[in-house]
Amino acid sequence: MPANERFKTKYPGVTFIIGNSLNGKSEKIYYIRYRKKNKQIEEKAGRQYQDDMTPAKASALRNIRIQGKEQTNAEQRTAEETRKDAEKGRYTIGRLWNEYSKNRAPGRALTTDKNRYENHLEKDFAKKEPKDIIKLDVDRLRLELAKKLSPQTVKHVLNLLTWIINYGVKNGLCRGLPFHIQKPTVNNVKTEDLSPEQVNALLQAIDGSQHKTVAAMMKMALYSGMRRGEMLKLQWPDVDLERGFVHLREPKGGPDQRIPINNLARDLLESLPRTSNYVFPGRSGRKRSNTSKAACEIRDTASLPKTFRPLHGLRHVYASMLASSGKVDMYVLQRLLTHKSPVMTQRYAHLRDETLKAGAGQVDDIFKKQKEDAEEKQKQGQAKVVNLKS
Repeated sequence: MPANERFKTKYPGVTFIIGNSLNGKSEKIYYIRYRKKNKQIEEKAGRQYQDDMTPAKASALRNIRIQGKEQTNAEQRTAEETRKDAEKGRYTIGRLWNEYSKNRAPGRALTTDKNRYENHLEKDFAKKEPKDIIKLDVDRLRLELAKKLSPQTVKHVLNLLTWIINYGVKNGLCRGLPFHIQKPTVNNVKTEDLSPEQVNALLQAIDGSQHKTVAAMMKMALYSGMRRGEMLKLQWPDVDLERGFVHLREPKGGPDQRIPINNLARDLLESLPRTSNYVFPGRSGRKRSNTSKAACEIRDTASLPKTFRPLHGLRHVYASMLASSGKVDMYVLQRLLTHKSPVMTQRYAHLRDETLKAGAGQVDDIFKKQKEDAEEKQKQGQAKVVNLKS
């Protein structure tokens, strides 16, 4: 039998050839022929077994195509290619997230944002372009999240959506939202402090800990106020012991900063072994990614409250000690803590105010003593006059 020989059926315009199915068995492959817009069209209707096609089904499909109720195979292919081309130029939230995440530094922060995206944004927003998002969509998201998450977490999720869209706008991939994403108000001003006795207990626990690297980080946080992330990224080339400065790379997403180190911090750094390019390395000298377990163990050994955050809390202790000393103004404290805005530093202003009040209170004692001295002199003068008369 000649290859691809056409066989007629009892249905007009329906023919078939004999081909092989996926399992090697012979099967009929049906074709339909018709005219559309004065153009002769012949196309495949389907396979006998794979598509469950029959001459009757092929004839019904031919009639539908003749009536224009369905596109031809060629028209369907063209439409699909057009759709794919349009999809390539269509930046949805899902596609923007992929681009945004690829340009983020790998690490704990990216992993956390990935979980936020997948758990809270992907389902409702992944297939939408920013221009298709309306305010009601975001309001519904915020209200749903508020039922099960803290205001701070809800704010993080909405911030992530904002950052993804802003990334697209900045890189010319999409237009921005025509409305502002409203975020919940969060009161996260938490200033932790320790008494002198608690600080001494903590230092003893640090010195006795087997977690030497994390223990050194806790001391560094207490002596310098450095953030956990800054210490994890800190490398020896960024430490200038000769001049007494540490170079901070992108502290909390801001520009590089340089902070001075005191003698305690200098002695600590000089005592550390240089077994890695990182000052506080993890396993095999690589960048450390986790400190919580060891730090909490040291905190508990010192009998500090469970609510005290071992590393970030020590940053607060450092700032509180400087503010309450009365010898450091708010601008200097802001620079030492590398705060972007003085607003964050103002949480310690009340400590300085108390010190200033105490200083002003010395005037009370001065005037009181002056009054007492004057009264004493007056009494002595009166006694002298009495003695002279007698």
